[in-house]
Amino acid sequence: MILIVDDRPENLISLQKVLQAHNFEVDTAPSGEEALKKVLKNNYVLIILDVQMPDMDGFEVAEAISGFSKAKDTAIIFLSAVNTEIKFITKGYLSGGLDYITKPVDINVLLLKIKTFYRIYEQNRKLNEIQEKLLEEIEFRKEAEHKKDEFISIASHELKTPLTSVKGYIQLLQRSINKDDKVMAQNHLEKASIQLEKLNELIVDLLDISKIESGKLKFNMKTFCAETMVNNTIEMLQQSNPEFTITKFGTIQEKVFGDEMRLEQVVINFLTNAIKYAPGTNQINITVNVKDEKLYLSVKDFGIGIPQEQHHKIFDKFYRVEENSNNFNGLGIGLYICSEIISRHNGTIGVNSAPNEGSEFYFIIPIGADEISAN
Repeated sequence: MILIVDDRPENLISLQKVLQAHNFEVDTAPSGEEALKKVLKNNYVLIILDVQMPDMDGFEVAEAISGFSKAKDTAIIFLSAVNTEIKFITKGYLSGGLDYITKPVDINVLLLKIKTFYRIYEQNRKLNEIQEKLLEEIEFRKEAEHKKDEFISIASHELKTPLTSVKGYIQLLQRSINKDDKVMAQNHLEKASIQLEKLNELIVDLLDISKIESGKLKFNMKTFCAETMVNNTIEMLQQSNPEFTITKFGTIQEKVFGDEMRLEQVVINFLTNAIKYAPGTNQINITVNVKDEKLYLSVKDFGIGIPQEQHHKIFDKFYRVEENSNNFNGLGIGLYICSEIISRHNGTIGVNSAPNEGSEFYFIIPIGADEISAN
């Protein structure tokens, strides 16, 4: 938009009509003070500014505008019928003007100059957009590099911990065998097996991440009994964590179309996280129901909770809640894998949580084959 500033109404109207006839959007101001008010409220590509005005001349207006960050990229053309000497033209440029035109104005020359300024403005706008995108890309790459380094560090630690434990238990096992202590040998063997299972889970998660990145994460979609899958999962987690009481609310009468193993993986992740991040508690609630041809499943714990500002990041790859990252082990990829699994089932995944009030993770998926295959 162009702002024309002139204290003479006839000048304003005539120039406004000419510019509008050439499809320019035009605004007007009858004084310097009014022009400054409008510059603060609106964005202008170009200001055509008359030099001779009472109270506040064009030079003063231009100097004031140059102090506005909002108008730092706005071009100014001075028009003058009286101050045509070189000293005034120089003052115009020093005041922030990009051009100084003396009256009577050759309208064709003015139009050419305006079109040139518009073209320069458009080019600068595109350059600024490119620059902003480049800066965003640089920041994104920096963040990605930082996350990669952090992940490698965490993964190395997480993989090394069970591996070191297994090595230690094998050494103890060897000593027990040499002493013919079968009871102790069996104890060391069981503990080594637990650490090997932890190592296996970490490797499976890393392989899933690789498959997701390459688009090769396979799904075996079929109709199955979700009620049985959920009950079996609860039983398995309950047996391995007898200190917790896992209470199920609701039932699933309908058959569900999906990848039973992958959906079980999501439920296991929800439950293990509920156990892991709820120290000092002993209750976990799992709720299931089917409504409007959609399966709803949630797992609620009564643990440490997650701040609201981190909810939108919790399902991001490699993200770990800042307050808990130093206190709990993990690669920060489990929930990311869960979100990918639910996404492939054309569903939604989310969390309701607050610090010290526990967390409730949930997913909703359509139960019919048609709704999922349409994804």
